[in-house]
Amino acid sequence: MVIRKKAVENDALIERISWLLKDLGLEYKNISNYILAFIHRSVVNEKPDYAPKHNERLEFLWDAVLELIITDNLYTDFPEKTEWELTDIRSALVRWRNLAEVSRKLKLSDFLLLWKWEEMSWWRQNDYLLANTIEALLWAIYLDYWISWAKNFVDKHIYTTLDSILDNNLTKDFKTTIQEFAQANFDITPNYSVISESWPDHDKIFIVWINLWDKEIWKWEWSSKKKAQEDAAKNAYIILTKEIWQQ
Repeated sequence: MVIRKKAVENDALIERISWLLKDLGLEYKNISNYILAFIHRSVVNEKPDYAPKHNERLEFLWDAVLELIITDNLYTDFPEKTEWELTDIRSALVRWRNLAEVSRKLKLSDFLLLWKWEEMSWWRQNDYLLANTIEALLWAIYLDYWISWAKNFVDKHIYTTLDSILDNNLTKDFKTTIQEFAQANFDITPNYSVISESWPDHDKIFIVWINLWDKEIWKWEWSSKKKAQEDAAKNAYIILTKEIWQQ
């Protein structure tokens, strides 16, 4: 077993991550990749000499690998479904909300390295952050053992959520749902606008409005325009369907 120490690494941290990997049934050759997967950017921004890199860039590589594994599974398991049906199912499986739930079940947030302010807040329960963490962990597995071990992890912890997704009709995100709903019922297409960006670059809050006629329903979220749009769409869908049901 090869262990390479970087600036952030120490014996206590190596031991904690080693125990996590053991609980997950994962062997490792280079633990540095796994430690990097749990470093939040707040640590790098506040103390770059302690942690020179964070985990967010890692998801760029993993997005492609994760989609490849899920695509191959779905193509094999559902020969009767059309391309667009498979695309909707794949999107639901790799969506940040689903990945966050998997991350939460595996208790990955317990091992996340945060800086002082984030440590005192609710960040360990932030869905977007939890999704990033599991994506970064999968990246580390891929680099250590390539596609076979990565596929084993996805099959065991992510692909197994498929039944729940199908049973609860969660194959579309709220942006897609509200668009189809608004077009079908009101012949109008929603649009989104960012009305506010605040806080430092590494900890931004985006306030996003979804616009339908004169209705503007907003929802702010940490760090992600995409997640803010999704939550705004969710709010709009709940309000509009409630109004229709009450008519």
